[in-house]
Amino acid sequence: MDLERIREGMTSFFAPRQDPNHAFPPASAAVFFNARMELNRDATVLLVSLLRPDRYLDAMGATGVRGLRIANECGVPVTINDRNSDAVDLIEQNAEGLGELVQVTQADINVLLSGRRFDAVDIDPFGTPAYFVDAAARSASRYLFVTATDTAPLCGAHLKAGMRRYFARPLNTDYHSEVGLRILLGFVAREVVKYDRGVEPLFCFAREHFVRLHLRLNNGAEAADRTLARIGFVHQCPACPARVEEHGLIARTHTCPECASLLQPIGPLWLGPVSDRLLLASMQEQLKKMELGKKAQLQRLMQTCESELDMASFYDYHRLAKRWRVSPPDIAALIARLQEKGFAASRTHHAGTGLKTDAPVGVLQEALTRG
Repeated sequence: MDLERIREGMTSFFAPRQDPNHAFPPASAAVFFNARMELNRDATVLLVSLLRPDRYLDAMGATGVRGLRIANECGVPVTINDRNSDAVDLIEQNAEGLGELVQVTQADINVLLSGRRFDAVDIDPFGTPAYFVDAAARSASRYLFVTATDTAPLCGAHLKAGMRRYFARPLNTDYHSEVGLRILLGFVAREVVKYDRGVEPLFCFAREHFVRLHLRLNNGAEAADRTLARIGFVHQCPACPARVEEHGLIARTHTCPECASLLQPIGPLWLGPVSDRLLLASMQEQLKKMELGKKAQLQRLMQTCESELDMASFYDYHRLAKRWRVSPPDIAALIARLQEKGFAASRTHHAGTGLKTDAPVGVLQEALTRG
């Protein structure tokens, strides 16, 4: 295996050399490594440095980079697993020098998760995590971290695949990345509550080609009931930008408050906060002390998430401006106009032209078209 040395954060490791001419270079190597996921890994390293779990599982290690970084940069004991023997050999080579902080295992992930418990379980598959969430929910004692890269099914572009995998109906809307995040979070929550456990979002976000969840698990029927109360639907108008949120596991029929069209239900999905604002503030302070490759990008992401409203959808205000044939103002000016009218408004981490507000569509149009 032709290897090259790579450095992320404060950790050096070997990864197979990739074919740069391949349509997807990470798939061209014998062991998978995606350099574009560095921010994803940076976020987890930062969070774990504060949470300090007793034993962390990198369930699908590949090169082992995520688990290696947790051990090396956070000082947390880790187990790194992969079922591929080439990957296991490479992980063991990369783990040399970390001593007892790293245990390497070779197992089918569902078998491993069904037989052992870990304080924190991290599942980061190629594609959907749906096949592993149930076992992970049983194995994780306090923390469950999940990545999904099958954004097309999650966001509604591949409707039937999304329905099969996540037992929910997505819709390809202007706020499709938010739909994907909340469909995934709602699915994980429903997998957890059946064991009389609840989920508490710590830092969840969508970016480019992936969705990332960092969740705390709480034991007890009351925690499960609180989680279940966060499940519901977004009802989107097919004829205008209006939408309505509804809590509950069964979607009722709604008509548009603006144009009386029949609304289309999206869900069930997660309604409410997707991150802990106090924790985000602590993470930003901790970030100042850390050496991370995507430090600036992560800082901007956390700042936006900290100020983001909790509603489950957003407007692309440039598309609204095109719809209403006006020149879009600066987003800060638009937010100020809405706040002057007594409505909440914020940016969103999902899109630079994304706007969250509780203002009715008519008020939003008036604020957008004001000279």
